[in-house]
Amino acid sequence: MKRVSCFVILSILILTGCRMIKPATTAELSVEKNLNATADENSVDFSKQETWILGYFDRSRMRNEPYSTWFLKGYDGYAPESGAMEYLKNLDIQGISIKVVMGTWCPDSRREVPRFEKILDSWQFPSDKLTYFGVDNAKLSPIGEYDGLHIHRVPTFIIYRNNVEAGRIIENPVTSLEQDIVNILRGMNNNK
Repeated sequence: MKRVSCFVILSILILTGCRMIKPATTAELSVEKNLNATADENSVDFSKQETWILGYFDRSRMRNEPYSTWFLKGYDGYAPESGAMEYLKNLDIQGISIKVVMGTWCPDSRREVPRFEKILDSWQFPSDKLTYFGVDNAKLSPIGEYDGLHIHRVPTFIIYRNNVEAGRIIENPVTSLEQDIVNILRGMNNNK
């Protein structure tokens, strides 16, 4: 009986001992979250409006926090297909321009836009022929010309030749981003 009583008392002390640890306050948790916010993409909630890029923006903005967490990972981890890139590098880019519509809240945008950027850099496509639009989760942007783009899904990459739309890559490429660009510029657009 004495052994059972000792066992019960010891068990109670052990079980309640874990509850004696002081729980973290909301302020402490918030500080910890902010300290870890740059550690990885999952610690930033890109569904929150304060993380969204809206309207026109410069492509270099994605290389800064908090966007760089997903941008650099996707950019550095992508290797464009050499055959398609060879075609693009030998292409006369006179009259070609591109509009990129994306949402920083959108997982597809966070996957495809860094890859697209890698292709543009490998292609040495001029930044002055690119226009970036950031949209909210209703796919709206506070820019007058935006309504005429008829965006339903993001990301959408719109490729123009002599100010006429040649084709689009919508949300996901059919083959690969670089091959879809080649197909559009060759006139074999099957993404529209």
